[in-house]
Amino acid sequence: MIKKLSVSNYTLIDELHIDFEPGFSVITGETGAGKSIILGALSLILGQRADLKSLRHSDEKAVIEGVFDIASYHLRDFFDENELDYDEGECILRREILPSGKSRAFINDTPVSVAQLKALGEQLIDIHSQHQNLLLADSRFQLRVVDTMAGDAALLADYREHYHRWRERLQAFARLQEENRTGREEEDYLRYQLGQLDEAQLKEGEQEELEGELQTLQHAEEIKNELAVLQACLHGEETGVVSLLNAALSRMKSLSRLYPEVDEWIGRLESDYIDLKDIATTVDRSQENLNIDPERLAWVENRLDTYYSLQQKHRVSNAVELLALRDSFAERLARIENYDEELAALKRQVEEQEQQVRDLAARLTEVRQQSAAGISQTLTERVKPLGMPHLQFEIEVAPRPQLDETGGDAIRFLFSANKNQPLQPVSEVASGGEISRLMLSLKALVAHAMALPTIIFDEVDTGVSGEIADKMARIMREMAQCMQVISITHLPQVAAWGQTHYRVYKSDTDTATATHLVRLTDKQRVEEIARMLSGSSLTAAALDNARELLKRNELNDGKE
Repeated sequence: MIKKLSVSNYTLIDELHIDFEPGFSVITGETGAGKSIILGALSLILGQRADLKSLRHSDEKAVIEGVFDIASYHLRDFFDENELDYDEGECILRREILPSGKSRAFINDTPVSVAQLKALGEQLIDIHSQHQNLLLADSRFQLRVVDTMAGDAALLADYREHYHRWRERLQAFARLQEENRTGREEEDYLRYQLGQLDEAQLKEGEQEELEGELQTLQHAEEIKNELAVLQACLHGEETGVVSLLNAALSRMKSLSRLYPEVDEWIGRLESDYIDLKDIATTVDRSQENLNIDPERLAWVENRLDTYYSLQQKHRVSNAVELLALRDSFAERLARIENYDEELAALKRQVEEQEQQVRDLAARLTEVRQQSAAGISQTLTERVKPLGMPHLQFEIEVAPRPQLDETGGDAIRFLFSANKNQPLQPVSEVASGGEISRLMLSLKALVAHAMALPTIIFDEVDTGVSGEIADKMARIMREMAQCMQVISITHLPQVAAWGQTHYRVYKSDTDTATATHLVRLTDKQRVEEIARMLSGSSLTAAALDNARELLKRNELNDGKE
């Protein structure tokens, strides 16, 4: 429940601090006094959109802060999931609107996103404003009411999980069908291309080897001539390097007897001599093996032409990419050949999952039908005493053509306020006052089921008066036995039932108008209700009527 509300620099409010009490509280005030401003401030700490125009003084920030008692509402999981400090006793929500137009949100002085603030706020307060009466005709709202009263959250979550899984499989099946269709269209093309590549018998590394061999074959005669010259340089009897080196070794060995330092030179020269002889042998072998072979040259050129033409055709730059393309064609063909098997397996999965979804949807329908019958009976019993003795109310649970994430049910609230009048959708036949009474009774049912800490009614009594208003106030007073209920009202019959009474009023100075919210004393409360009964002037009769109204409600409350 909300314990305290502090507001500063917000629209017509300079500074406001108010304590709220458990039970049933009422807020009254003349039209235009600023009741909507109080609701607007509350809405901000519940995560609603902020507006720079709401700053009273444009060069100062607006601050709205609410202190909530959360001891009995099992909110630790929310705080843990959002990494927030948890105080079992109370929680502070704060919203700041800066002159720059930006806003900031805090939970227990920790900066949070507006979405986090809203997520927590929705678990603390439900504000029922007049426009929410329109929800009564909203099929989604009607479905939420039935599900809330049915207590089918776990079943609905299970259904949604299976439904989304089924839809994903269904989409995968459709994609595979499309792949199969396009695959079949290109199957002949792929087979032709793969056949051509397979026929070429491409080998990894072959192109590079052939390009090297081609270089040799194209210059074979020139190479042989150069090798012959090289042989002469190495083997020539007088000028050959090997012969000269051998002669130098002989001279060094003779000299070493006279000049020992030469021994170290001999070792080095012998090593070079061995290397040169090996090189000379290799040159001789190359000269013998190198043949001018026009047939081999033609074959290599033809083989390389196969590689080059295929690379040009498929717009790749080398043999590696060509081989990768061949493997890709093979894989795609294998996939096409397996499509029928894959489609059959996926179709079985889709059918199995669809059956699971339909079974869960049927269970949901059964639970909703039971819930709808109970709501219809209870709501009829609650609303009939509110000036609608001939009320008929029924919640229709009908099948929809297709399943969606909520199940397979279409919910309609059907209503008739008069004898011999057929049931029709509530939006088509109910008046504003009738909708207010229906909505209040429905909120009373749902609020108990949801165990909300606080519910605020903004002139839910619009369109009613007298005895009906009195009975609607009793409903709110009954609700307040297990939650905090705050009613913003313009009716004295409702205000008199409040256990705590607040008044909104405006004050004017030469330069500004300000809105205030105060808690009334017993004497002030009598005067306020008397004013609501008789108008702006207080008469002795109005004061007596106010006292009588308050006294009667206290007596009636004691009997309940």
